Amino acid sequence: MKFLGISFAPLVVPLHRRLETFAVAQWCILFLVGGLFCFLFLLYLLTTSFYWVTILAYIWFYIDWHTSHRGGRRSQWMVTSRFWRHMANYFPARLHKTADLDLKHNYMFGFHPHGVMGIGAFISFGTDATDFSKKFPGLKPTLLILSQQFYFPLWRDYLMSVAICDVNRESVDYSLGKCGESGNAVIIVVGGAIESLEAHPNSHTLYLKGRKGFVKRAIIHGAHLVPVYSFGETDIYEQIPNPPGSRLKWFQTKMTKILGFAPPIFHGRGIFNYTMGIIPYRKPINTVVGKPIAISKDTSPSQEKVDRIHQEYVESLETLFEENKTKYGVDPDKHLTLT
Repeated sequence: MKFLGISFAPLVVPLHRRLETFAVAQWCILFLVGGLFCFLFLLYLLTTSFYWVTILAYIWFYIDWHTSHRGGRRSQWMVTSRFWRHMANYFPARLHKTADLDLKHNYMFGFHPHGVMGIGAFISFGTDATDFSKKFPGLKPTLLILSQQFYFPLWRDYLMSVAICDVNRESVDYSLGKCGESGNAVIIVVGGAIESLEAHPNSHTLYLKGRKGFVKRAIIHGAHLVPVYSFGETDIYEQIPNPPGSRLKWFQTKMTKILGFAPPIFHGRGIFNYTMGIIPYRKPINTVVGKPIAISKDTSPSQEKVDRIHQEYVESLETLFEENKTKYGVDPDKHLTLT
């Protein structure tokens, strides 16, 4: 049914589609306002007889501060919950392996592109919805996301219940070295929040040329580098045009530097309509894990070495993209744009 240009969903929809939409909706809403909601909820409790809940929450927040930097506190029940499979089936989202990964090593996965919310990264590595544990048995993934998400009691605990931690040097150093274990994989969305401003349909623009810190940490720990490309990540939302040089792009870039996260102006569909809302469109997401680049440990790598391995990584990512793009709906004439 259409009304005032809005296409509404039919009243009778198969149950599995309702569950899929609900699973995606809860994550998108919580991703945007989960931290703020928890903060306001605890603030409200201070005005009630349950004020002690807020006090305990912040005491726990203080005591537990470093957990988000040291592997988190994942729940196997949460990671493997069927709830996330409904989310993956919504698009559908699928994970594809191109090479085996030896558990004798640790790995640094570079995930591209960021997209608006990095949904492909969350489904593939924050949960087991796409069968990561079966495709890479024994490997322990940890998805690292924006630090600001961990500033809110309760919300940070929800995030750590799946395979998510804070993206900072301490997190990387812990998983790749200080924990004293092998078979770990940290997943970093290399382009960062600023790359979300490039998340337009059929766009393949990556912020990568100046992003070399992840390469240096991999060398310091001897972690093998693995390029990952998520086809379809930029197709699930529409974003207001913000070409380079436009006032909107200037404003968004400025606000990203101030706030630490990007403010893309985007829309998808709604829970009960297909025209407008913050729910992504039902379009396939295919996340392809490339072949590892062997890295020898060097605790004091020269800039020349970092540059050389970074270039090798870029070439490996470009090869991964070119070899798989036509399989997942990308025009043969399309190529990566690196900035």
